[in-house]
Amino acid sequence: MKLTVIGTGYLGAVHAACMAEIGHEVLGVDNDEAKTAALAAGRTPFFEPGLQELLTRGIASGRLRFTTSLEQAARFADLHFLCVGTPQSPDGPGADLRQVDAVVDGLAPHLRPGALVVGKSTVPVGTAERLAARLRAVGATAHLAWNPEFLREGHAVADTLQPDRLVFGTASAEAEKTLSEVYAPLIRSGIPCVATDTATAELVKMAANSFLATKISFINAMAEVCDAAGADVTVLAHAIGYDSRIGRPFLNAGLGFGGGCLPKDIRAFRARAGELGVGSAVAFLSEIDEINLRQRHRTVQLAARLAGGSLTGRRIAVLGAAFKPDSDDIRDSPALAVAAQLHREGALVRIHDPQALDNARAAWPQLDYASRVDKACEGADVVLHLTDWAEYRALDPDALTPLVCRPRLLDARNSLDPEVWTRAGWQYAALGRLGAVGHPASAAPASS
Repeated sequence: MKLTVIGTGYLGAVHAACMAEIGHEVLGVDNDEAKTAALAAGRTPFFEPGLQELLTRGIASGRLRFTTSLEQAARFADLHFLCVGTPQSPDGPGADLRQVDAVVDGLAPHLRPGALVVGKSTVPVGTAERLAARLRAVGATAHLAWNPEFLREGHAVADTLQPDRLVFGTASAEAEKTLSEVYAPLIRSGIPCVATDTATAELVKMAANSFLATKISFINAMAEVCDAAGADVTVLAHAIGYDSRIGRPFLNAGLGFGGGCLPKDIRAFRARAGELGVGSAVAFLSEIDEINLRQRHRTVQLAARLAGGSLTGRRIAVLGAAFKPDSDDIRDSPALAVAAQLHREGALVRIHDPQALDNARAAWPQLDYASRVDKACEGADVVLHLTDWAEYRALDPDALTPLVCRPRLLDARNSLDPEVWTRAGWQYAALGRLGAVGHPASAAPASS
């Protein structure tokens, strides 16, 4: 089939390359000329494992091309996927839908009768219905459907080609049939498909993200209790995770979530529920958000304790800048938020990250950066593990000991082996384990 993907950011570029991979003729569309030129030349504008290979194959096969013209897109196909951003509004917690509206308005005059416009962006419930009315108001006879994405950055290619489920929100059997044809190879492989109305499809994505955020903040709330009680949150999570009603995934206590999805989506969901008059039904999301942000503050506080009570003049090595591993995305990065706060409190911060240094440097030029872990750790009073890259889990503490000023580690992701680090002479601390590992809670760090 011929189809377009409008918006070639983290979602759109992956979707376009994956649709070409399963055999469709795809035209990617973006108003950013530099990004479009880079993609057309076979260069990915961001880091995502596996995407470069798909992009190269798609372009070489002739099934994947790129343009900046919505008019060309409308001439190319009658099926259009909307993958533009829906960031948090600058005026409040709700979603900023200006990019979605602009694409629909720009596409509408050029759509052929019966074209199908399929939203993939995360939007407040009711957006598809509003956009359908917008199309009708200008005389367009296109259909609107919603096919939410459930991608994890760092795993986006696999999540597109082998998703947990497909969700089709449509208003007609014809639209459902078209989407079934698009995803036929996936459906034949046994991927579950849920067909529903557009409002439910929109809510599925918001509900899924809110539930995941709730699990993460729940275990981080338990981490606070564990610190107060001298318990170990990692053992707690392991034990309750055996319960099939709870499950172990997303019960990893630590610095919390960030990125371009969960934080802004739970705020937008809360705002939209308020507009619908049911704000009290999701009022708990305010506390979920607060718990998540509080983890960043707690990390800074613990770093100060490990540094001897004050951060002023202390050298802090920060391992991680991306909001999660296997990505160069720094949007609402907990790691960078902590690094910036350390800097504001007088620390001398040096950051390492395998992929996100350029983005971090552009956003926070006042911080210091190192292209190698050993350079980041030179002379450090405290080393902070803030993004859970596999590279950091494989570090040899014995090799780092001669480089640092004092062997003190704050594992804010609870993923390093405390026995390995303490055996090498390091003082180890982790959120939710202060009384159980390393004992920083019962013995104050040296003030030297």
